[in-house]
Amino acid sequence: MDISVLIACGSAIFIGLFVGMLMGALPGLGLMLAISLLLPLSYNMDALSSILMLLAVYQGAEYGGSISAILLGIPGTAMAAATQLDGQPFAKNKSPGKALAFSLTASTIGGLFGGLVLIFLSKPLAAFALKLGEPEYFMLGVIGLLAVAALGSSDAMKASISIILGLMAATVGIDMFTGLPRFTGDILELSDGLNIIALVVALFAFTEIFKMISENLNEKRELLAKDLKVKLTFKEFRAVSKSIGIGASIGSIVGIIPGLGSNASSWFAYMAAKKTAKSPETFGEGNPDGIVAPEAANNATVGGALLPLLTLGIPGSASIAIIAGAFIIHGIQPGPQVLNNNPELINAIFIGFMFTTIGMYIMGKFMTGMFAKVLILRESFLVPAILVFSLIGVYTSQNAHFDLWLALGLGVVAYILRMLDFSVAYFILAFVLCPIIETSLRRMVILSQGDIGFYLNRPIFMVLAIITVLILLQSLRNTIVANRKNKMMKENAAN
Repeated sequence: MDISVLIACGSAIFIGLFVGMLMGALPGLGLMLAISLLLPLSYNMDALSSILMLLAVYQGAEYGGSISAILLGIPGTAMAAATQLDGQPFAKNKSPGKALAFSLTASTIGGLFGGLVLIFLSKPLAAFALKLGEPEYFMLGVIGLLAVAALGSSDAMKASISIILGLMAATVGIDMFTGLPRFTGDILELSDGLNIIALVVALFAFTEIFKMISENLNEKRELLAKDLKVKLTFKEFRAVSKSIGIGASIGSIVGIIPGLGSNASSWFAYMAAKKTAKSPETFGEGNPDGIVAPEAANNATVGGALLPLLTLGIPGSASIAIIAGAFIIHGIQPGPQVLNNNPELINAIFIGFMFTTIGMYIMGKFMTGMFAKVLILRESFLVPAILVFSLIGVYTSQNAHFDLWLALGLGVVAYILRMLDFSVAYFILAFVLCPIIETSLRRMVILSQGDIGFYLNRPIFMVLAIITVLILLQSLRNTIVANRKNKMMKENAAN
């Protein structure tokens, strides 16, 4: 590999890790904002550097969320909520630096484990994916959306509406089958569809800016900043190695399943570590096993979530969906063919992913103290910086003023939907999956000439159809149970 490519990739990884850790450490900002801010930058980079930068953001934010969870007791990301339960008590009663060392070590091992899962399972899964046809891809896309709505949300109805809106937004532009404009309103700039960079920045960066403006911009947080030396002895590591292994295994498996993601994997790992611990009663009081298990799971989920994207073309989470946008921007369609058509790129991504995880450990060890001090910044300093970077990113993506107005308009709408508890993350996931679902469905109809019985003799299609029905039934059951609980709570309150 050329030295200039190595330098470019190294610089991209450094930028991604820095921004990811910083945004992950700052409560309320987190992973999605970090990725949305750097996605426009990837537009003018080569494919490998841009993808590694976004993966570095993902990895860095997963660890960064634990910094504020441990030092402030405020999880910087939703994924770090489980870490906070034992991380802050450990930091208060023993050592903040030691708590951060447990978190960083577990995150690194989890990331490496997820990377190995990605490397060794990608080719077998891609070989299987090559046997799939349009019907199977249609069902996989539908399962991905239904799983997100049914498993990843407490309100399946609002999640479903968010997904439907995302599917509608993805149909804007020229119909590839008929050549006719759809939902463009005779606006020429919308002929190619919604600019994904403008959309991502609007959904995540602008909505966060509006949220911060509506709250107290001058609030200053108190920081537990003594003894921030991030160091762990081999004896301490060996004592928690079992929980790290549990977290890494659970995180990799959960990452592969669409709709779950890091938030679910961290809680699964925390509960598994607690059940297998010698002293489960100490969880919540500063048990290091309660720190390492969710942190190992968080980062292992990254490699697991990449697996269905690269082999099936199906992003398992909203974060991976945005990273899929980086592939598409550079003319690469994720899926089983990408391993055959771009083997050098995919192998470089695998190697770069492992180096990204190692880089996260090095940066975390030497720069955690600096990230900790950034936690006391008032939001009045953050809002202008985020706004400027967002506007520059949107404009430079296509050098079009229209995209700025589009992002602003979509940002206002997204903020209102967010206040009403609709999910912008599910919206973007549906936006990315829609082309796969729509294209496969329309080709199915053309090939079968409208006779759906044409596909009933395909075993994989039927299995996927049964899974789809089961997910729908589970979602319906959850809705009925939730309604009954709400009714009982109202009756108890009335009595």
